[in-house]
Amino acid sequence: MPLPTLDHFLINFDRALRIVSGQTKAGRPNPAQSIADTNLSEQQQNHSAGLMRVNHVGEICAQALYDAQGQFSQAPAIRQQFSHSGKEEEDHLAWVAARIAELNSRTSLLNPLWYAGAYACGIIAARCGDAASLGFVVETERQVATHLASHLEKLPLEDLKSRAIVEQMRQDEVAHGAAAQALGASELPAPVKAAMGLMAKVMTTTAYYV
Repeated sequence: MPLPTLDHFLINFDRALRIVSGQTKAGRPNPAQSIADTNLSEQQQNHSAGLMRVNHVGEICAQALYDAQGQFSQAPAIRQQFSHSGKEEEDHLAWVAARIAELNSRTSLLNPLWYAGAYACGIIAARCGDAASLGFVVETERQVATHLASHLEKLPLEDLKSRAIVEQMRQDEVAHGAAAQALGASELPAPVKAAMGLMAKVMTTTAYYV
């Protein structure tokens, strides 16, 4: 497969800086924009902020994965799908960041590390070929959708704004996985899926606090 040019690397480096520094904009309306604020206790607010911080880290990683996989993909149709999914993931990133600010909290202090690690995983997946790369997307999105569904159970019932954002994210992740499957994803070996789940567990546990 052709190697990316220096221009591509510079463009992606600039994009990485924007993502990690929080300079992202949503192309779609925030699902929570028409929902009135509700009174949350300090404990509820802190819990929601921790969960949304985890989700923000997930979107940081999604940006890195799609950027890396799109760069090294062989097929134009697959690169186009990665680009489309990446734009929707950037919507998620902006929505979640806005909600974290509303909850008077902050994003993860380890965002540069999360991005770098995910980008490396994306390159490895892409180098295994498009079918395996798409399979990586299918499994990633399956795990993320499951994770988001669990957050809908954990978020305070009163936190309608966070819940609206998470539900739209969940629907988008399911669609991204289905699109990757339709493009010819291969099934990943069970040990790889298990390793992905373990890495996700470490990330989500850490990001809730840091």
